[in-house]
Amino acid sequence: MDPVSQAAFGAGFSQSLATRHKQLSALLVGAVAGMAPDLDILIRSEEDPLLFLEFHRQFTHALIFIPVGALLCALVLQPLVRKQLAFSQTCLFALAGYASHGLLDACTSYGTQLWWPFSNERVAWSVVSIVDPLFTLPMLILLILAVRRQNRRLAMAALVYAVLFLAFGIVQHHRAETALQHLAAERGHQPQRIHVKPSFANRHVWKLMYEYDGRYYVDAAKLLLDTRIIPGESIRKLNVLRDYPWLPAASQQAKDIERFRWFSDDYLAVDPADDNIIIDVRYAFLPNRIKRMWGIVLDREKIERGELDAHVGYAFERGVDAQTRKQFLQMLF
Repeated sequence: MDPVSQAAFGAGFSQSLATRHKQLSALLVGAVAGMAPDLDILIRSEEDPLLFLEFHRQFTHALIFIPVGALLCALVLQPLVRKQLAFSQTCLFALAGYASHGLLDACTSYGTQLWWPFSNERVAWSVVSIVDPLFTLPMLILLILAVRRQNRRLAMAALVYAVLFLAFGIVQHHRAETALQHLAAERGHQPQRIHVKPSFANRHVWKLMYEYDGRYYVDAAKLLLDTRIIPGESIRKLNVLRDYPWLPAASQQAKDIERFRWFSDDYLAVDPADDNIIIDVRYAFLPNRIKRMWGIVLDREKIERGELDAHVGYAFERGVDAQTRKQFLQMLF
């Protein structure tokens, strides 16, 4: 999730363990340790644009790495809190904060390698958006109050709120899957795979996606007291031999496609706007649309020049136009 949510979640755990006069120190240690695993975004390579996809949410987020990460955080933070905390207490608060990070990330749809190094499976429970103010703001308010009033029960209340919020996401996830199955049945489709997730910054508009007969179908559902389907689009599934017959199987670009396939859980298609780009169909700014949020860029000219060891490029769309924002707000409200 976003850094503020990770900091609040980590601080909630650490503050819940702190005595009356150590709430502020516990908040500091838990918040920093709660954000620390995302330092893996610094692992990058200009020559290999996909390197950061392989390492983000990898070993720093793994369950087995929690004691190591917590100890490193404690060593860094101890000089700042040594007047208030013994090193053993700093370690405890850092452990609580660090342990929260990977589990919270696994609640999103991005994918987190909790079981590394025993498995490279990307765990994604898809019960909360990567950014959700309704998850974060109430926690922050309760945690600040806990410090001001020196009352760890308020920190515990923040944790209870967070857990209940995530639990309700499980309910919404089930409703979204049910809506998808009904929609596919109405179309006469028997999905081979399904994928549902909350759209950006809310939990009542969900993306519905399934694979059937070589195509991906993308729709949205509004899940309030009742369920309303927002129709979407479909696109042909990527087939490298069919879509890129000029690409040698032994080339680095072909290998990079397989790396991107792993990252995207094989939800790949050729970008309708540019056939040199392969997109991750799971992500778009509108939940019922197929429009690139990120993808990899192939370069045929390099292949023709014999540069078989050249990597693909990486494309990321940062801006959202006014029309897209308007459509999204209409879906929400």
